[in-house]
Amino acid sequence: MLKITPYIGILVLIVSVAGLWYPILGYFMLLVFATLLLISPFRGRWFCGNLCPRGSFSDFWVGKITQNKKIPPVLRSFWVRIPIFLFMMGFMGYRLLQTHGLVNQIGMVFVIMCLTTTTIAILLGFSINPRTWCTFCPMGTLQHILGKDKYQVHLDEEKCINCKKCDKVCPMQLDVRKSLSKRDCIKCGRCIEACPKDALAFEN
Repeated sequence: MLKITPYIGILVLIVSVAGLWYPILGYFMLLVFATLLLISPFRGRWFCGNLCPRGSFSDFWVGKITQNKKIPPVLRSFWVRIPIFLFMMGFMGYRLLQTHGLVNQIGMVFVIMCLTTTTIAILLGFSINPRTWCTFCPMGTLQHILGKDKYQVHLDEEKCINCKKCDKVCPMQLDVRKSLSKRDCIKCGRCIEACPKDALAFEN
């Protein structure tokens, strides 16, 4: 996790709320899309755990009021993620075609999409877990597809003492020591920081 990660959550509020009066702020979403597309082929979902404004907002704001329940496993299924991804991309494309290229209208499409998804993320974050939205987020799904197994957490089994501190700090509620769970790893590094024996490390 970067030092700025806890503070960038304010950006999602600025775009979602102030964007209703200043649609040009919606173009910030294009910067987000471009950044994650550039990073994901090399580091998978690293953007989610370090630079995503909504992820930061969920962790450090919604995390203070969450019910902190177990995220339903079904939300991690690609049978859920892919239809949501296709629907949202298709809907956004349809709305953009209706703008006829007008700058403010295009910006407003992005603002509404940001406001809608942020509202869903807040509701799920409060009622279940802060990172519930992230388990089926369309952009997270795309990053996983592009990055596949890049920059995964590696476990040195000889050093591991099975204290499970890594599992306790994982915002995605993963069993950090099992490789099958790591497709949802957001590369925040909190498990590495929490390990008392330095048994975890990122590897390309």
